[in-house]
Amino acid sequence: MIYTRTEEFPRSETFGLRMQLRRSAVSVASHIAEAHGRLNDAEMRKGLGAARAAINELQTQTELAASLAFFENSTSEELLGLGTRVAKLINGLLEVLESDSEPSVREPANLPSSAAADANLRRENLNR
Repeated sequence: MIYTRTEEFPRSETFGLRMQLRRSAVSVASHIAEAHGRLNDAEMRKGLGAARAAINELQTQTELAASLAFFENSTSEELLGLGTRVAKLINGLLEVLESDSEPSVREPANLPSSAAADANLRRENLNR
């Protein structure tokens, strides 16, 4: 959505605010994906925290773009609302992870069987 909404930015913003908004949007998704790939809750929380920080950055840049009249009000409100919804989802997941007082190792996602076996060995070693 950010990519299409920033297409109409002034040419002078090609490497400025347009690029920053796009990088922040990619960063949010990348941090969430990275967090999902982590094998323990502590590392997953770090990745989700980074995603939440990227959302804050994206929302600040959206407000700046709106104040410079690069976005229509409805566009900035839509983007800010979407960012708030994603942040709430991340916060909910962080609360679940933090409420689990016992450190746990997560099952790896989409790994070949040998990698899954290695992950099981690591989990067994952690439980010793």
